[in-house]
Amino acid sequence: MNYKEAIDYISTTKKFGSKPGLERIRRLCELLGDPQKALKFAHVAGTNGKGSVCACLSSVLMRAGYKTGLFTSPAIQRFSERIRIDSVEISEEEVARYTSLIKSKIDIMKAESDDHPTEFEILTAMAMLHYKKHNCDIVVLEVGMGGIIDSTNIIDDNTSLVAVITSIGFDHMEYLGTTLSEIAAKKAGIIKKGGMSVVYPAKPEVMAVFEEVCRQKNSGLRKLDDKEVEILTQDINGTSFDFGIYKGLNITLLGKYQVYNAALSMLACEELRAKGFKISEENIREGLQNAKWAGRFEIVNREPLTIIDGAHNPEGARALLEGLECYFPGRKLIFICGCLADKDVGAIFKPFGAIAKRFITITPDSPRAKAGEELESEIRRFHKDVVHKNNVDEALDYALSTLEPEDVICAFGSLYFIGGVRDYFGLV
Repeated sequence: MNYKEAIDYISTTKKFGSKPGLERIRRLCELLGDPQKALKFAHVAGTNGKGSVCACLSSVLMRAGYKTGLFTSPAIQRFSERIRIDSVEISEEEVARYTSLIKSKIDIMKAESDDHPTEFEILTAMAMLHYKKHNCDIVVLEVGMGGIIDSTNIIDDNTSLVAVITSIGFDHMEYLGTTLSEIAAKKAGIIKKGGMSVVYPAKPEVMAVFEEVCRQKNSGLRKLDDKEVEILTQDINGTSFDFGIYKGLNITLLGKYQVYNAALSMLACEELRAKGFKISEENIREGLQNAKWAGRFEIVNREPLTIIDGAHNPEGARALLEGLECYFPGRKLIFICGCLADKDVGAIFKPFGAIAKRFITITPDSPRAKAGEELESEIRRFHKDVVHKNNVDEALDYALSTLEPEDVICAFGSLYFIGGVRDYFGLV
């Protein structure tokens, strides 16, 4: 199997959709020799901020000299982004080799039953094979959706060194529940018996869920205290802040919430240090300052100023709006928007009406996408200047052709199209 054949094969498994449960991934990994059992993990779940926390944590670990695997989703531009070791993406040759092996095991599973592994389960298995082959010291493992029955939760109690839970909000409610407590309970599924957990500040009903699960599993719990975080300076080049005993820290990730994500990753580092990892304050400082994460309040072009953000739920949208109002007070923005069909358009996009000069809608590259024409019609209910374009390139061409000197372009609403904006500006 060559790389194209491997990608074609993996793409065909999209038809199986998302099927929560661990039975398929357990059997697949068993047939592959359970590669995950030879690894150690920092497991990261949550509604928003997972990728940024993973980026900060992996950056620190790399600077501390550890061979660090990083598993994230979805891809922004390339399939290989999801599986990295020390910032190096998995090669095409390795993708082809692993896929051939995985397909041979799936053929065995198909002979046993009709329950075929999903695309994400195949990616999870591939990642475990890759990290084991290259003898990673630790893997920063991002949950795909939820936690308790997400395929990444195949890892054992004794291999999960720390469970990290980021902010909790409303998303994937058809799978995770309709209340914050129900959603939190799914996310808390990554908490391991006798393990250690660090969690983002949360509403009392959410924190109560984490406390109870930790009590039941005899897991230690550290809560990020936002009162220990003090932002010193903040502009579009980055943020300087204090956190507890750490003074004058710097990050280039933009948005106030990224400061708290960075602080949460620091708590995880302290817990890893307690388990024998040699992580110095200098490693933390350098790691945070060098952490990058594509697609989260990312400036992809300076002239004209163009920003992309993967905000695809109400909480993420609020964080983006807060950042735009902070960095660009009084300026009007041209928004390029797309979303999936199950999203609450009013909750996500309507708050931006007050600062919008214009909305341009597109259809994201996903079988679950909301048609751009439909999104145009829904946004028109609260903003009069809305146009639809056939794709990202046409949307950007139109935005640039109508731009005035003080205008800012911001593309958001789905992770499934913002990679096209990076492509447009030649970013890799």
